[in-house]
Amino acid sequence: MHATSPNDVTEIPFKDAVRVWARVAALSFGGPAGQIAVMHRILVDEKRWISERRFLHALNYCMLLPGPEAQQLAIYIGWLMHKIRGGLVAGTLFVLPGFVALMILSWFYVVYGSVPAVAAMFLGLKAAVLAIVLEAVIRVGRRALKNGATIAVAAVAFVGLFLFAVPFPLVILGAALIGFAGHVLRLRAFAGGGRHGGKDGPDADVGVIDSIFARGIPQHVKPSSRRALALLVVFLILWLGPLAVLFGTLGGDSVFTQIAAFFSKMAVVTFGGAYAVLSYVAQQAVENFGWLRPHEMIDGLGMAETTPGPLVIVLQFVGFLAAHRNPGTLDPMLAAALGACLTTWVTFTPCFLWIFLGAPYVESLRRVTALNAALSAITAAVVGVILNLAVWFALHTVFATVTETHVLGMTLQLPEISTVRLPSLLLSLGAVIALFVLRIGMVWTFVAATAAGLLLFAFGINP
Repeated sequence: MHATSPNDVTEIPFKDAVRVWARVAALSFGGPAGQIAVMHRILVDEKRWISERRFLHALNYCMLLPGPEAQQLAIYIGWLMHKIRGGLVAGTLFVLPGFVALMILSWFYVVYGSVPAVAAMFLGLKAAVLAIVLEAVIRVGRRALKNGATIAVAAVAFVGLFLFAVPFPLVILGAALIGFAGHVLRLRAFAGGGRHGGKDGPDADVGVIDSIFARGIPQHVKPSSRRALALLVVFLILWLGPLAVLFGTLGGDSVFTQIAAFFSKMAVVTFGGAYAVLSYVAQQAVENFGWLRPHEMIDGLGMAETTPGPLVIVLQFVGFLAAHRNPGTLDPMLAAALGACLTTWVTFTPCFLWIFLGAPYVESLRRVTALNAALSAITAAVVGVILNLAVWFALHTVFATVTETHVLGMTLQLPEISTVRLPSLLLSLGAVIALFVLRIGMVWTFVAATAAGLLLFAFGINP
């Protein structure tokens, strides 16, 4: 497919958007860093449907919300292009492949035990995702880090997350405060709204969406209190309605009521991505509810990491096992499937609410200089966040064992050199060479890395 010209102000066909969102969903491996990198590569660089600045503006808002920021970014951009139906399609397709894959893997896990072949099958994909994430750090950093001050913010964000385990919301809040202070002090370093200069020329930061919006802001993007109230009512019913029905019919002791209540609560406290909340979920699911055993939570996380979609989809596996072991009068497998569906529903439905409710107001503030200064600093911090995720992902891809060591208030992630996974290391290097040196493109890098991983597995090489 050829890239759409940035001067083309015709509306993006909905069927084309559906195909692109399906493609994004199929390639959304590697957690939020990999998923954001894939979206950036396809939507900003390849299709040029959305500008760099608007993409990062949307990402900054999504980073402030509870829930998976990559899925919410897809909802946001889908909503910009094709109103609510676009957001629904983008967000649903983003989750659907992972939901189906994890449902199948959960069934195999319960029937046949652990599935070590899955890790081997996706070995090459992990290597390709690592290369894509590294490219995203470079690409986004080149455009977002415009001066020494923004570079410093990115560096502080990385150090705070990687070495001091500073809570993610505090990193974003701190960056916003720095940007706002820079605006108050009239520092040019945080002057939001300026064009990213550079070799790409003055029109490099213009996408099809931006060209359309330049002619006039679409009605659905303008804030409306009446529409906001209607959306709030509809999505609260969709989200919490099942919980009310379950509580009224089955009571509070039913595993389905407990699943709906517990994961509805998780949907509003999952700031900072999946890893920020998984330890709490694991503790409650294992010790409080007794839904699964400690090693099973680790197995579920491993399956979620090797399937497309948000990593928080691992909660679906928890719901599957919880209902399977407490089926009541239902067949255990039917109960498990219902538990998985219920978990997924109450986890992801709020994501649509946050975007549809807040995005019009965020869009209306794009030209507020104080907000743009804060978002400029957040954008710089995002580079540090992606770099932190890239380093974390690289360590856990290449090494089998990574231990935490606490020194002088720092939390060091130290890999055990003796546990290096040579196949993963070689495949990752190969993917980096294919993407950066040979420049064969993202899709062919995925294809080549996957083929190489399957070839190693066929020869009995353990990942």
